[in-house]
Amino acid sequence: MRGTVFTEKMLGTVRLDTETAERRIRLDLRAEADGILRPHRTTRARLTGRVRIAGCADDPCADGELEVSPIARRRIRYQLGFTCDGRRLTLDGWKSVTARRPVTSMTVLPFTLYEGDARVGEGVLRFPLGTGLAPFLLGFRFPRREGSAAGPGFRFPRREGRAVGLGFRFPRRDGRDGRAAGPGSRVPRRDERAAHFAPRWDGAPGRTEVWYTTLTDPTTGTGVWLHHELTAPADGSEPFAHGWVAVFPREGAVRHARFGPVPWTRPADGFAGDKVTATPEQLSGSAGDFHWKLTERPQGPALFTFPRWSWRRPLLPAAQMLPAARAAYDGELSYEEHTLTLRGAIGASARIYGHGNAHRWTWLHAELGGGDVLEIVAAVSTRPGLRRLPPLVFLRLCRDGRIWPRRAERSAVGWLGVGRFRAAFGLPGWTVTGRTALRRIRVEVDQPAERTLTLEYRDPDGARAVCRNSESADARVVLERWWGRWRPEASWVLDGTAHAEAGDR
Repeated sequence: MRGTVFTEKMLGTVRLDTETAERRIRLDLRAEADGILRPHRTTRARLTGRVRIAGCADDPCADGELEVSPIARRRIRYQLGFTCDGRRLTLDGWKSVTARRPVTSMTVLPFTLYEGDARVGEGVLRFPLGTGLAPFLLGFRFPRREGSAAGPGFRFPRREGRAVGLGFRFPRRDGRDGRAAGPGSRVPRRDERAAHFAPRWDGAPGRTEVWYTTLTDPTTGTGVWLHHELTAPADGSEPFAHGWVAVFPREGAVRHARFGPVPWTRPADGFAGDKVTATPEQLSGSAGDFHWKLTERPQGPALFTFPRWSWRRPLLPAAQMLPAARAAYDGELSYEEHTLTLRGAIGASARIYGHGNAHRWTWLHAELGGGDVLEIVAAVSTRPGLRRLPPLVFLRLCRDGRIWPRRAERSAVGWLGVGRFRAAFGLPGWTVTGRTALRRIRVEVDQPAERTLTLEYRDPDGARAVCRNSESADARVVLERWWGRWRPEASWVLDGTAHAEAGDR
């Protein structure tokens, strides 16, 4: 069974009954139907998204129902609950579809606002054909479904005239921090994360596999880096496990210690070697003066920085993914005379599998606040023919529970041409810029020398690789949206909390 998923934005005005002036209103919605959308039938879908009313509401947790029945009932009805100035309001309205005015009737949505059963305002929303039609049509997806998206009892209540109350509920969906995780942004099940953590190596020579974790202690601002690696040499010699641990304090020098190399023991659930383990729920070990034992709690869904198929089928030189885009860490990490006691430290664990490092690369993991995450990998291939090409950029921005660009390939090969996403390598600063049809982004990363750790190691082919890592880097991110001209949509400044790396062979 396949469902239908699409996104829609609408702009307009609303007038509250207690006010004389109109306010601007904007809806950014995602609809998920249980079956294929058929215009001649009535299709019901779950609505999620964001409602913004100038000066009084900006709720990314809006939730409701959509009825699409342009022929059978000649209407498209929206019922959406959201928070405005601490009050729970409901937007109820429908597009009255008619053959006399097909464009207007399909793009204009008159609506009424209710608080409980009491009317509190009314307004009109319009679908912007000029800027919204192309992304609306290109955004339709028909994913496979295992069950009903709406759930049992999904229906619209029968009303006399305009609705004066609603029979649906608006549950919280993220589990811990109170923020709606957004469409599709559920916390992964343990068996899913276990599958992502399980070793991928199949015994072939010339492969490397990495489990790494980065986080920031919210109390001291100290960055932490745990790197676990399996290397299967290209000459067919025995595989070995090794890695390192590093801390990046706000004050003082960066400290690190290595562990291994030791023979690879082929664990079933993650990494194990030289008194160090990394599993879906726990990270523990000791190396030099370092001792740590941390528990990991996922706070977000899995994120595939590279195309999802590249992780399942290792056709590319390498692929990277995060079993959970966000995770919280509790426990202790001690080194020398210092002890970090972590309580809800936010970070992420990631996985890499491939033939080795790129010729040159940069990486960024940025916690943007409110559950938003930015992940970037930009790389130049080691293969002779590809080494002369500009860096391929894989950029994934998780914002308000949605991922931009929608497909990982878009940032790497562009839309309507190669090169819409570009990376400029260098230290201490490097940048990534890119755009799609209606959005563009600029990311500036600064890795101060005193907060950057340089490490050397060997790839499976024996070549020397050097990474320059900072778990306390600075970053500035600016996201813009096309509204007749480029206008700021969001911006973030990270002062010592960005996780970044630049490397080469």
